[in-house]
Amino acid sequence: MTLSFFSTLNTSGILCLPEPAGLATPPFGGNSSSQDPGRAKPKGAARPSLLLLRRFLPQTPPFFNFPGLPPRLAPQPRCPTPSHRLLLRARPRPRYLPRAPPSTAGLRLRFVGGGRQMAAAAFSSSFTVSLRPCLAPLRRWRALSCPAPRSASGSPRSAASNEATVISGTKLAKEVLKEVQRDVESWISSGNKRPHFTVVLVGDNPASHIYVRNKVKAATAVGISSEIILRPEDVSQEELLDMTLKLNKDPSVSGVLVQLPLPDHIDERTVCNAIAPEKDVDGFHIINIGRLCLDQPSIIPATAAAVWEIIKRTGIQTFGKNVVVAGRSKNVGMPISMLLHTDGEHERPGGDATVTITHRYTPKEQLKIHTQLADIVIVAAGIPKLITTDMVKEGAAVIDVGINHIHDPLTGKTKLVGDVDFEEVKKKAGFITPVPGGVGPMTVAMLLKNTLIVAKKLLY
Repeated sequence: MTLSFFSTLNTSGILCLPEPAGLATPPFGGNSSSQDPGRAKPKGAARPSLLLLRRFLPQTPPFFNFPGLPPRLAPQPRCPTPSHRLLLRARPRPRYLPRAPPSTAGLRLRFVGGGRQMAAAAFSSSFTVSLRPCLAPLRRWRALSCPAPRSASGSPRSAASNEATVISGTKLAKEVLKEVQRDVESWISSGNKRPHFTVVLVGDNPASHIYVRNKVKAATAVGISSEIILRPEDVSQEELLDMTLKLNKDPSVSGVLVQLPLPDHIDERTVCNAIAPEKDVDGFHIINIGRLCLDQPSIIPATAAAVWEIIKRTGIQTFGKNVVVAGRSKNVGMPISMLLHTDGEHERPGGDATVTITHRYTPKEQLKIHTQLADIVIVAAGIPKLITTDMVKEGAAVIDVGINHIHDPLTGKTKLVGDVDFEEVKKKAGFITPVPGGVGPMTVAMLLKNTLIVAKKLLY
């Protein structure tokens, strides 16, 4: 007996199979008639059903459809048994027909769709069936619906916009500030003195005044007291050094910082080294920098700590990754490099990354070669649009530390931008920080965290 399957595959891609009418015995019985392809099917015999097809296709899902095909006809399939219509949905990867027992020799599958017959026959005992014509809709469906491959670094990208995940430094800073506030309250409730830091501000630089106000405002919010000491632009270096020495000896002052930059006639390194290392909340003292380079616990410069905290809290992987740090300043670029390349098993854990440091004398062509290979690009050079979209690898993380005030031709006012061409690079990167609202808020949060560390005297 020849078992025939008749189904309908209309132009909407709907495959319909009839339901049995009185099928009482298993389709693979030992009846000798099932081995005879030449015998006619007796009248009233049971019609083959989806159950029989499932015996041959045990991995076929119960529902099948083929999206993307033009519905030239009505979507309703022509089915001999309308009350028992069954729809089968395709999987993203079509599964081919498996081998079946030898008793299935002589099986004939017949698909009728859109007035055109597509037949696939198998007459060998191995049940080798060719469904090449029937897989054309599947191939078309896969081409239309399969998602694009993920980026090499595994960074999440929006499927709709295909843009980078913009890291909100403001949101992350709020998390850090809540933790600091909780620790400050616990410290004070234990009978300890409230943490206090003093800021020395020289001159009338508008940007410096804004930064100091932000620091004082954030300190008040977390329960840390603060003080601002203003000095004119023409203050002498000796007077500034005497002031820092007095603050070092004041037991009511937990931390001291001198807002940079300073006027040209004052040596910044000398002033930073005059602050006691145990009160150096900025982490610029030579002892703190040296301990950082030796992988020992130290007060980490606030900006470098902010970049490291953003990377950790965002989940950006650094182990074995290539990192480019554009900028070699002793307060930003170098500390960031130290944090990222250090062994993660050391006393002060690092990122276990391979770090390349570039600077102002690195040719632009060489910088491009390095950044195109980098999984993480950290820019702290102070050059607007230093990093463009052609310099970034697909899916890379881009951390913009740059702060630049430029003239906006549209508004005629000054606006704040970073070192990265943000609007273009975010179309290619996996992660990116904006300016403003990126590293800046986190720097303030890490400064207050340093203040709590020096108040508790955890290091010195």
